Amino acid sequence: MKALVMGAVAYDPKVVTIWEGFRSWLRDQGLPFDFVLYSHYERQTEDLVDGRLQAAWQSPLAWVRTRRLAAARGVDVSPLVMRDTDRDLTSVVVVGADSPYTSVADLKGLTVAVGAVDSPQATLLPLSYLRRFGLRSDDTFRVRRFDTGTGLHGDHIGGEREAARALVAGEVAAACMIDANHLLFGRDGTLPPGSTRILTRTEPYDHCLMAGGGTLSAELAVTFTGLLLAMSYADPEVRRLLDLEGLTAWCPGRESGYGALTTAVDEAGFYAADGRVTATGYHP
Repeated sequence: MKALVMGAVAYDPKVVTIWEGFRSWLRDQGLPFDFVLYSHYERQTEDLVDGRLQAAWQSPLAWVRTRRLAAARGVDVSPLVMRDTDRDLTSVVVVGADSPYTSVADLKGLTVAVGAVDSPQATLLPLSYLRRFGLRSDDTFRVRRFDTGTGLHGDHIGGEREAARALVAGEVAAACMIDANHLLFGRDGTLPPGSTRILTRTEPYDHCLMAGGGTLSAELAVTFTGLLLAMSYADPEVRRLLDLEGLTAWCPGRESGYGALTTAVDEAGFYAADGRVTATGYHP
C-alpha cells in the first residue's frame, strides 16, 4: 500500500509529539503513514491542492481556501474526519462584569478587541456577526487587533489572550474569543474570576477538519478514515493520543458548519473566489 503523507501546521511544539504518536499507531495498524509540518496554513493548503500531500489537518479557514483553490483548479478534495470537539462551537463577545453595556448596539463608537487578522474564532466570525447588528469597523466602532501568530489561523491563542488582557486593563470596551478560551482564561487567571460577562455569542460553527486531496486514492481514504473513526477512548494507548489532540472520538467530516465563515471571508475580502489571498495586512 502506498504511504499516505499528511500535512499539519506546527502551531505549538506539542504538534510534533501528537503526530509522531499518530504515525506510530497508524503504522502499527498496517497503514504506511508520514506527516510534514508547516509553519503556516497557506503553504499547507497549496501543497494539498497541488498534490504534494494526500491529506491535511486543516483549520476552518484553511478548509474554506482549499475548497476555493480546488474548484478553480479542477481538483477533487473532500472532508474526511473531524474531532467531536470541532462541532457546533461558538465565539463570544465579552465585556466587563460591571460595564453598562447590555446590547450590541451599546458598542457603537467604542473599541472592541479581536485576535489575529486570520483568526476565524476571534476575528472573522465575531466581526461578521457584529455586522448583522449594524456594527461596521469602518464607521460605527473601532477594532483593536492583536496579530499574534499570523498564518496559524487562530490556533495560536496569543491574540485572543492579549485581547482579553486589554479588556481587563480597561483599554477596550469588549473582547472577542472562542467560548472555550473564555472559560480557559477564567481558569488560568488571564480573566480574574467574575470580572467578565458574555454580551452576545455567534451562531454555532465547525472548527478543524481532516481534508483529503486529489492524490488520495479511494482505497487509502477508506483505510485512513476507518482507522481514525475506530479509535476508542477506552484504549489507554489511544486515549493518550486523543487527549493530546483534544478529542474523545473522531467523527465523519462534514461541510455544513462552514457557511458563516465563508460569509465572513467574503465580507472581509480575505480570499478571492479562486482562493487567492487578498486580505489586507496579512503576512503569514
